[in-house]
Amino acid sequence: MEAFTSGLLALEQALQRMLALVSPLAQTEIVALDQAAGRITASDITSPLDVPSFANAAMDGYAVRMADLAQGDTPLPVAGKAFAGNPFVGDWPAGSCIRIMTGAPVPPGTEAVVMQEYAKAEANGVRFTQPVKAGQNIRLAGEDIQRGARVLPAGCALGPARLPLLASLGVADVTVIRRLRVAIFSTGDELQHIGQPLQAGQIYDTNRFAVRLMLEKLGCDILDLGIIRDDPVALRDAFQRADSEADLVISSGGVSVGEADYTKQILDDIGDIHFWKLAIKPGKPFAFGKLRQAWFCGLPGNPVSAAVTFYQLVQPLIAQLSGHSQWHFPARQRVKTASALKKTPGRLDFQRGIVSRNDDGELEVRATGHQGSHIFSSFSLGNCFIVLEAERGPVAAGEWVEIEPFNALLGE
Repeated sequence: MEAFTSGLLALEQALQRMLALVSPLAQTEIVALDQAAGRITASDITSPLDVPSFANAAMDGYAVRMADLAQGDTPLPVAGKAFAGNPFVGDWPAGSCIRIMTGAPVPPGTEAVVMQEYAKAEANGVRFTQPVKAGQNIRLAGEDIQRGARVLPAGCALGPARLPLLASLGVADVTVIRRLRVAIFSTGDELQHIGQPLQAGQIYDTNRFAVRLMLEKLGCDILDLGIIRDDPVALRDAFQRADSEADLVISSGGVSVGEADYTKQILDDIGDIHFWKLAIKPGKPFAFGKLRQAWFCGLPGNPVSAAVTFYQLVQPLIAQLSGHSQWHFPARQRVKTASALKKTPGRLDFQRGIVSRNDDGELEVRATGHQGSHIFSSFSLGNCFIVLEAERGPVAAGEWVEIEPFNALLGE
């Protein structure tokens, strides 16, 4: 058990420790292709057929045999027509050509397709105005995908770019990793349900609402246990129920210095939980570990801190548990800042920013405004994190900074 000490743990170290402990879910299920959006492939998917499944014309024109062109520029009579879905059938007389349309199967014996722009119709046939090369304008069977070839690897997310590919191969259903079950709750007597009138000293339970929205975007099944008051019996019951019904338990609040000791005592009793002070801002207090059955993440109580730690730590953890082996953060970029940024050396800072192009067409970033850990509007205004190194101090306008664009979890 790692003690709750005054030392600060680097974000990269915390994430490495988490990911080193967890493995993807082993359970899989078969789902219909039209229900597979957002799911993660459980195994490699191979093609059941060649693509194209038959040799076909790459453009409108004329199917020819090279021997029939040996007569020089003598016109070739048209012996028939071939269309997509209605191929040429019958005998193909020597010394003739076949009118063919894009996508139509090439008649047996075809050695080239001459595009119609290089053909001149005459009374006794078609004369070709450019030299013809064997194989030109023919799409060969299996040229795109060969039967048995891997088309998608295990561990990739299915969406609009991949599902139509499977549909084109006639794949009707896919084997995917089952959805991750996540239990969530917030702790604190000061919290009030959204839509209810606030009493003296109360605030709305923003964190659980935000976490739920992000979990929905990540394709998780959610068990929402609501607000748990500062009562040791109620809190223990919540942890035990969540542990028995979920793969991952996420709580908000109760992991900061000065919080009620029984929160930590309960977690010590039912699991192996690490309480960390992270060297990031916002989001210093964070807890991670294993309950008796489920993994556990304890988020800070401040709304922005909760969102940042979820984004930077819980999101990649969920990706790994879900078997999404190709998941990664958006690539960071170096841009100039258009506004001065307040910063005290000591912690890696994730300020919320707005990146856009200036009048010269160059990317620049500016802060969304006040960066307090209670100012959640900074996410609705921003489209990126401004990532300021731990050792860095105040940043003047015009200096180079690193940005990390929001991915789909926070982007619109």
